[in-house]
Amino acid sequence: MLDFAMILAQAAEGAGIGIFGKGIGMGLVILGAGLGIGRIGSAAVDAISRQPEASGTISTQMLISAALVEGVSVIALILMLILS
Repeated sequence: MLDFAMILAQAAEGAGIGIFGKGIGMGLVILGAGLGIGRIGSAAVDAISRQPEASGTISTQMLISAALVEGVSVIALILMLILS
């Protein structure tokens, strides 16, 4: 998804609409991160409802996964601002 967003931003900049391309690219990155974190949360709640005794481990792994997704999305947004 990041590759597509970067290609879109670079193509739009070549056409003279760089700000519009950056906006669409950033929107795609944020959309992907939001969907990813939502799926992580949904899967964690489903897993906790199936095995309540493992809630501590599941919650810890959910937070680590969500932090990694968020970190990648922040890096993608910074790269989108710098490179395009």
